[in-house]
Amino acid sequence: MYVRHSAAVLAAAVVIGAAAPAIAADSSPSASPADSSPSAPAKPTYPAELYGTTDPTYDGVWRQSLAMLAQDTVGVKPAPKAVDWLLTQQCADGAFAPYRADAAADCDAKTLVDTNNTAAAVQALVALGGHDAATSKAVTWLKSVQNKDGGWGYMPGGASDTNSTSVVIGALAAAGEKPADVRKDGQSAYDALKQLALPCKADDGGAFAFQPDKKGKLLANADATAAGVLGSLGKGLVVSPGKETPAANCTDGGYPSSQQAAVNGAAHLTEALAKDGHLTSTLPGAEDQPDYGNTADAVVALAALSGADAAEKPLRWLEQNSAKWAKQSGPAAYAQLILAAHATGTDPRDFGGADLVEQLNATGPAPQAAAKATNEEKKKDDSPFGVWWYVGIFLVVGIGIGFLLSGRKKGPQA
Repeated sequence: MYVRHSAAVLAAAVVIGAAAPAIAADSSPSASPADSSPSAPAKPTYPAELYGTTDPTYDGVWRQSLAMLAQDTVGVKPAPKAVDWLLTQQCADGAFAPYRADAAADCDAKTLVDTNNTAAAVQALVALGGHDAATSKAVTWLKSVQNKDGGWGYMPGGASDTNSTSVVIGALAAAGEKPADVRKDGQSAYDALKQLALPCKADDGGAFAFQPDKKGKLLANADATAAGVLGSLGKGLVVSPGKETPAANCTDGGYPSSQQAAVNGAAHLTEALAKDGHLTSTLPGAEDQPDYGNTADAVVALAALSGADAAEKPLRWLEQNSAKWAKQSGPAAYAQLILAAHATGTDPRDFGGADLVEQLNATGPAPQAAAKATNEEKKKDDSPFGVWWYVGIFLVVGIGIGFLLSGRKKGPQA
């Protein structure tokens, strides 16, 4: 299973493992929503300010941040209450928890904060503007949990991984920091990423690993590679098409530059996408399935390095095949597709015939932009005279001017 740089999927692996026994044991019909028995569990409700309707315990801030980032790229202004909810998830030390059901309570040692949700929140709040105090505290916290190798793990103190390190790079860059200058024991995030890149001569050369395995071996990970390309370029979750460059080729140079590491990673992604136009998710005991989210991430990475043409094949595949996946997966999925469209200069309002912006907006509170447009249209419609009154006025004025000019041309009569 590819580990996506979203906290949602990282956490999902934990949830599945922890919750499986309980799900298996609970085969009682009382779980049916139609059951009025007092023993039937109540359906949980989540804040109306939150995008999506699924359990936000592990990905609330992540999906909220991605949704608002995607909206910002298309000029949609999120509802103030959605932004306020995101801000309530921040702890006093600057870190963000994925979901704090009781935001009025102080964070403590039991509050699960992480780098991914915090970095995503920073990128969203910077894009929206006006939240310097919150983003400054968050960046300070991120710096405080940097590892000695220059990278970041998902949880504070955890081993550095490509995905977490890359999303933090994006947050630092968004906040106006120079990631290369943020160091621990002389090492920067770029140093950490280069240590997680496979040499070109290895199998799957050029790819990034998520982390070394228990034996210290680096194993190629497609999503980590997409994240690693962006991180090595110093890019965040939102990118514009890069300059068109020749096809990426993996080139070993001992300890490669960050730019070369990005090129090498892009070469690996290009090869992985060449056959079918999509990446594949491999789960033990299950048939291989297309990995829509990782493919969207790959589109962003390739476009960021080499321009829209480099990502055309996987982008077209997503346009033709991602609708069902996005509908099932919710706001973060719609956001990923919008960000992929933005990275390639594609219209997200006509993405394979679908309006991704409208679909994303429908998963959360009505955005300000839509409400403002409606009010402006209403003001126009509420005019006491109506448009034809104005047309009539202009016609009368025009006729009057015509007579005046006609009189001037004739001059005085003999």
